[in-house]
Amino acid sequence: MRVVIAEDSSILRDGLVQLLGMRGVEVAAAVGDAEALLAAVAEHRPDAAVVDIRLPPTQTDEGLRAAVQIRRTAPGTGVLIFSQYVETKYAAQLIGDGGAGVGYLLKERVVDIGEFVNALERVAAGGTALDPEVVAQLFGASRRAAALDALTPREREVLGLMAEGRTNHAIAEGFGVSERAVEKHIANIFAKLDLPPSESGHRRVLAVLRYLDRQAS
Repeated sequence: MRVVIAEDSSILRDGLVQLLGMRGVEVAAAVGDAEALLAAVAEHRPDAAVVDIRLPPTQTDEGLRAAVQIRRTAPGTGVLIFSQYVETKYAAQLIGDGGAGVGYLLKERVVDIGEFVNALERVAAGGTALDPEVVAQLFGASRRAAALDALTPREREVLGLMAEGRTNHAIAEGFGVSERAVEKHIANIFAKLDLPPSESGHRRVLAVLRYLDRQAS
């Protein structure tokens, strides 16, 4: 797996390079601003980009806006937002763009490098990796999607865990129920979100994206 990193803190940037290298991840470039990030992605075509939200020069949302641009210009590159903050506007646009291979983790909640690398691998492979706090804030951004409002509280919990990248087995263990019960919840979610079976087999990711896309509308 080849990645690029965009992080304005040189200490954190160098730390990520070393930690990822120890886990066998090739860091093609590590940069400190959004312009350099876009150039690095264009040059190296990495499997994924790890991006902080607040980058120079304004330290506001340059990283997120660059991530949205990457999704348009290099759709084969997964994007993992790694930040202290939850920014719902561009995050919903990033996650709800109809594609896969996106993630959003909060720095203070990542305590295990192994879990971080696992999340990065999921994103690079076209899956999702969303922190529960990010999911909660995005879910609460709007209440205007009637089809999504039809989900039961347990179905919303299941969808949230799907957004985190949890398997059916992991969800079942967390709830103390059978995998068959989880499969039933997921089937109900697919039906309520109008996601019929397809040859692509990506309904799981599409369910998460459909929810977040509606929240952004």
